[in-house]
Amino acid sequence: MEPMKPMEPMKPMEPMKPMEGTKPWWPEDLGSPSTSGAQNGMKYAFFPDKHRLLIETNGTVETYDSGDHRIGGVSQADGGSKSLTFTSQNGEVDLGSLKKVD
Repeated sequence: MEPMKPMEPMKPMEPMKPMEGTKPWWPEDLGSPSTSGAQNGMKYAFFPDKHRLLIETNGTVETYDSGDHRIGGVSQADGGSKSLTFTSQNGEVDLGSLKKVD
């Protein structure tokens, strides 16, 4: 039987690399949204200076012209309808009432 060989010393560990922050899902040229969130697989972000509301569903982003609305809140219907209603200084804003932008 061969004698046991001595253990090699441990090599120093490499320092951890910082984790990357999550990247926004909206175009950079819009800047930072005043409000954003996600519910039931849908995301939204509102950019008041650009008058844009973005909705992301299943990887597809749709852009809406928010007009004079200053959106500050969102509610979503229960169930599988996936309809969003936003709140602005003018009251409730149905997503269907906003003009879609290409």
